[in-house]
Amino acid sequence: MSQLVETPTREDNCLDLVITNNVDLFSNINVKEQLGNSDHNMVTFEINSKKHIHKGHAKTYNFKKANFIKIKEALNVIDWQKLFHGKNTEDKWNIFKLTLEKYTSQYIPLVNKYKRNRLKPMWLSRKVTKEMKNKKKAFKAFKFDKSEASYKAYRAANKACKNAIRWAKLENEKEIAKESKTNPKRFFRYINSKKPKSENVGSLKSESGLLLTEDQDKAEILNDYFSSVFIKEKPITGDMKFINKNLLIQSDWLTQDKVLQKLNNVNVNKAPGPDGIHPRVLRELCVEICKPLFLIFQDSFLSGIVPEDWRKADMVPIFKKGLKFVPGNYRPVSLTSVAGKVFEGLLRDNIQEFIGRYNVIGKNQHGFMKHRSCQTNLITFYEEVSRSIDQGVAVDGIYLDFAKAFNTVPHKRLLFKLRKNGLDENTCSWIENWLKDRVQRVVINGTFSRWTPVVSGVPQGSVIGPILFNLFINDLEIGIESHVSVFADDTKLGKVLQCEQDATSLQRDLDKLGDWALKWQMRFNLDKCKVMHFGVKNTQVIYTLNGTELGKSKQEKDLGIIIDFKLSNNVQCQTAAAKASKVLACIKRGVHSRDENIILPLYKSMVRPHLEYAVQFWAPVLKKDIIALEKVQRRATKLIRGMEGLSYEERLTSLNLFSLEKRRLRGDLITLYKYIRGHYQPLSDNLFINRTIHRTRGHPFRLEERKFSLKHRKGYFTVRTIKLWNSLPVEVVGSESVQTFKKRLDDFLQTQNIKGYNI
Repeated sequence: MSQLVETPTREDNCLDLVITNNVDLFSNINVKEQLGNSDHNMVTFEINSKKHIHKGHAKTYNFKKANFIKIKEALNVIDWQKLFHGKNTEDKWNIFKLTLEKYTSQYIPLVNKYKRNRLKPMWLSRKVTKEMKNKKKAFKAFKFDKSEASYKAYRAANKACKNAIRWAKLENEKEIAKESKTNPKRFFRYINSKKPKSENVGSLKSESGLLLTEDQDKAEILNDYFSSVFIKEKPITGDMKFINKNLLIQSDWLTQDKVLQKLNNVNVNKAPGPDGIHPRVLRELCVEICKPLFLIFQDSFLSGIVPEDWRKADMVPIFKKGLKFVPGNYRPVSLTSVAGKVFEGLLRDNIQEFIGRYNVIGKNQHGFMKHRSCQTNLITFYEEVSRSIDQGVAVDGIYLDFAKAFNTVPHKRLLFKLRKNGLDENTCSWIENWLKDRVQRVVINGTFSRWTPVVSGVPQGSVIGPILFNLFINDLEIGIESHVSVFADDTKLGKVLQCEQDATSLQRDLDKLGDWALKWQMRFNLDKCKVMHFGVKNTQVIYTLNGTELGKSKQEKDLGIIIDFKLSNNVQCQTAAAKASKVLACIKRGVHSRDENIILPLYKSMVRPHLEYAVQFWAPVLKKDIIALEKVQRRATKLIRGMEGLSYEERLTSLNLFSLEKRRLRGDLITLYKYIRGHYQPLSDNLFINRTIHRTRGHPFRLEERKFSLKHRKGYFTVRTIKLWNSLPVEVVGSESVQTFKKRLDDFLQTQNIKGYNI
């Protein structure tokens, strides 16, 4: 059951409740004034009485009964060269798709996706069903004759049934735990199966206030909303017509072996696209279909023609937050052709190799780039902020937010930039055709909206979309004097304020960014663009963007990490601990077993990542924050059967775990090794200073220890790690690879009994 009233109804107490087992039945819940002489506030709500019952006509494959051997035999005798002779790309694709559909429909049965009994437990197997029938049969026999023999038979059947259920639950949870890292959806599906049922998309309200309950109506209104964000591109101006000469690009990137490798790595837990070809089918038949797909891919790239199915997308609406009946509170997840994404993956690898060879993307872009991440973005940007605050110098940070960035990229301007960056004409022509005449539709419970044209943007859910966006936004920082840091479309500006002219320079940079956005038809969401003033001596200058004054903020979420104007990580630590605790509580309530082989993998894959995401940047300094994070792991280890009565240290030893504090220290040194040994070049240029004085003791990678005045600076990554790094033996820091370094580091930490920093 769920309680829906969240605000007090009598003084500071919430005494008047609305409790339901289906939250979609209620909407617009408000607490209003008191009624008459009552000291309780009124609670008003709307009941969605026209509850929709979907027809459940969508079908899905029943892979448990699939006969892939027969399909392979049928595909192996096909002469694809002969079948494709004289055909264009579209015809080849349709021949391949229809052939595959013919044999999959023949040898893989379909099952109604929504007709399955939703009350049926996930662990219910044939063996359990058989034991339950035996128990029921034995009970009927006992009720009939009431004999001692029939009672004993019933007791035995009842015991066998209980054991079968217990074993089935254990095996099911073991499988869930085993897959939790690669298929977290299965874990959450299992947990949600124990909660009150609710529709993914509840009733929606139209602009006229009409309540829509039918799937078709909901799909149409969401389709209209998702399509409303597209923009109409303006004509290209004269200064956008200069194109650089094509640079040399790899010629051997598309081979049959590489197609096979990509097919072998297809994630079978993903949903199929509009073409209906399931990723499980592609993975199982990878050897048999790699040749026809290679021929289709090769012809598509050389001709610049993209099959129609690859330019279609099914949009699945996912609720974000706020009121569930508001269409604007849903975001779309795009499902495209899996075979098309296999080709996109090959093309992306080639473009990334080209980008790396010619250093096309600037060092300030950290999104979707090899050896760069959210963590490198944060460490690099806030190093200057942290150092300046410690020296008593003010810093102003500008947090910029593009409105619907990926959906509003103008196609002609994107293609201009691709050619200007040196991509070859075949690649540019293929991408141009891939973007042309794209369509999308919304799907809810197997019901589809009409197709809508996609006139702008790089398709979200595509494989090459992120790298195309990086190339489009790559020239954003040209001419900017301030420190720019970018992760995809998340952009930050930082400026150390030594004098008044520095603030003027920062404002000048904002004006340049406003001009850039105007030229390339990108829009800033000015309500979400904020200024954060760092440092006690900050004069808090007012900045504007496109003529609008930017709001001031004392706390911002930057790439998922909470930043405040003092660079304190207290709120971030508490937030991370709270998130991890919620997931741990889900495991505690939703998982029946307390077996180590179930709880431990679930903790490692579902809970611990919340405590360690980008933690080298925000690692706790204060004892209370260290304890708050460690408490989560303490509770997790206590859940495991057999750990009762053991101390925390004994539990860690028994489970072969490090404390979180030691894991952070170990992670610090591994990250520092990557910086020093060039894995993150050129990101490490200004972060560390090598010692110029060489002594007989120590190793050649020793770093200069930084001076500091403030506590937060002492605990910053580039300061706290250096003393311990310098003390490492030469055989550890001199390791040839990251894996070797990890092994030797673990041995060193174990030998020296080092468990954390003495900060």
